[in-house]
Amino acid sequence: MITQSTHGILISVECYYQQEYSNPDNMHYMFAYRITIENNSDYTARLVRRHWEIFDSIGDHKQVDGEGVVGEQPVLAPGESHQYTSGCNLKSDMGYMEGYYTMEREMDRALFEVEIPRFNLMANYKLN
Repeated sequence: MITQSTHGILISVECYYQQEYSNPDNMHYMFAYRITIENNSDYTARLVRRHWEIFDSIGDHKQVDGEGVVGEQPVLAPGESHQYTSGCNLKSDMGYMEGYYTMEREMDRALFEVEIPRFNLMANYKLN
């Protein structure tokens, strides 16, 4: 598990290769990742947007921006957490993702960025 804290918001990431949804003969490798967002600050915050940088070992690079995460804009009071699972496909069996969430402090509507730590996307057989 990879973790990082920014402005009192802790992001934890776990990643899994999904062999059953991958098709290496067609350069299609599927990965799932689970992210836990914990509010360890002393204010309530809402996740407004996400920004991803996705890198593939064959040299592909893409950016993904969007509202919230998996259709939600969770609001986290101090001490609360939110967890979600999503996925990413690559054209090779290795790569990585990193990015940030734009969050809004409830008390003054101030926006701030929370880093999502870089995590590797790697097929299980690469680890042997």
